Amino acid sequence: FMNFHIGGTESKLRTDVVLADRDTGKVFCDKLRMVFIELPLFTKAEQECETHFERWIYVLKNMETLKRMPFKAQKAVFEKLEKIVDIASLSKDERERYDESIKVYRDSLAVMEFSKEEGFKEGEKKGRIEGEKKGRMEERQAVITNMLQQGVPVEAVSQYTNVPLEDVLKIAASLN
Repeated sequence: FMNFHIGGTESKLRTDVVLADRDTGKVFCDKLRMVFIELPLFTKAEQECETHFERWIYVLKNMETLKRMPFKAQKAVFEKLEKIVDIASLSKDERERYDESIKVYRDSLAVMEFSKEEGFKEGEKKGRIEGEKKGRMEERQAVITNMLQQGVPVEAVSQYTNVPLEDVLKIAASLN
């Protein structure tokens, strides 16, 4: 965006420039280009702007002198632009308070996100521990059942599996 007219060129609001070889005129790279918008060449009034592009150019050209944001009702993006302009026009004290409130808000979001991640990790860890515990218990129960079915005495089963005698007796009772 230029707030002046480039002398010696044709008067065009938008000029697309590509890199080209000076001798051959062949485009050097079609991925590199520059677009110049010469704001002094935009002469439409607010009511004459028909496209979003024209509205943006109008706002950019007249931003310093506008008392209110035009086209507000026509596009939500202009509401966002108005908020940005409002922030830029705050006094130093107001801006510091605004920046501090934004910082507090972002810090709160970060803390909540961290807490959520930590809670998920903690829940995942507890679930894994409980699952492993349950799996070990089921495995022990299967071993105890197998030993009892092979005729191993309950006292020996308790000693070999390191499971209290009362628990082995309960398993033995459930088999009968």
